[in-house]
Amino acid sequence: MIKACFKVAYRSSVKSDFSLDVKIDIPSKGVTAIFGHSGSGKTTLLRCIAGLEDSVHGHLEVSGQVWQNDNYCLKTYKRPIGYVFQEASLFDHLSAHENLLFAMKRAEHTVSQDNFDRIISVLGIKSQLTRYPNELSGGERQRVAIARALLVQPKILLMDEPLASLDTARKREILPYLERLHENFDIPILYVSHSLDEVARLADHVVVLEAGKVKAQGELTQVFSTLEYSSYFEQGTGVIIKAAVLEKDRQWHLMKVGFTGGELWLSDNDEKISEEVRVRILAKDVSLALSNHEDSSIANRLAGKVEDIIQEENSPIALVRLKVGDEFIIARLTGKSLANLGLKEGMRCWAQIKSVAIVH
Repeated sequence: MIKACFKVAYRSSVKSDFSLDVKIDIPSKGVTAIFGHSGSGKTTLLRCIAGLEDSVHGHLEVSGQVWQNDNYCLKTYKRPIGYVFQEASLFDHLSAHENLLFAMKRAEHTVSQDNFDRIISVLGIKSQLTRYPNELSGGERQRVAIARALLVQPKILLMDEPLASLDTARKREILPYLERLHENFDIPILYVSHSLDEVARLADHVVVLEAGKVKAQGELTQVFSTLEYSSYFEQGTGVIIKAAVLEKDRQWHLMKVGFTGGELWLSDNDEKISEEVRVRILAKDVSLALSNHEDSSIANRLAGKVEDIIQEENSPIALVRLKVGDEFIIARLTGKSLANLGLKEGMRCWAQIKSVAIVH
């Protein structure tokens, strides 16, 4: 477990006043996303953990080892961390392989050939090792930068918006490699991002920051399924559900996935039977009905119970959260539709979701 409590403030005539005041507990395995709007304090928090911020008051404990408290602060160069920045920042005069060898000199222990080969394989950069940074694509440079951070043999891998400088095509190229980090390396990864798509695809846990304070923290699907917090995400209110692939329909390029709340048909992206997938269902793509309409083009219909309803005063829009099995689904509808259906907390109804609308 990583326990962190930090307070830091900036006051200048150039930059608006900003203060960070957070207390978080981060699991010692898996990917924890530090999520929030620009200026929320994401990078500052990461820099505090790395020991890069001045005038920081706080406590940091990593796997039972104190890195910082009121009387002690472990120097940055002594902290066993790997740091991946927005830009790869490789040495231009060194080949990719030479950049990695330079990083290995920083490792506390000698890096075995097996470990070196595993990192190179996971990140798929073997054929790029002889090239120089200017001969690599943006995605390739960033993969070399991630390998460099891992070769330090860190106890924490810190990643500060590693895809921010890449175009859409390069982001798609590198995301599968980021997923492999989770599967192949048993160290906690702190991943800063303001992209909900990245967070939904990569994270196990999430810390949501707003104006330097923790707005929410916890397991990914739990945070996203809470109305108060899900509506905060500017890219679209919705939920993330973990499901398993049950069946393939080759004719229509669809697959069926199952979870405790039922089954869903969605597009087939070549996942394997029994493979776990994450599906993101946006509230705007969910309609509600009081009965199961089998004569509809909407293939996905799930029975649920109204858990809670939020409608701000004078707002035409309402958010309805349904419990389906052990999971939740959120629907976004007008106040008029809510009144016409007569929905109240505790009522049973059906959630209808188009297959083409489900993101995974």
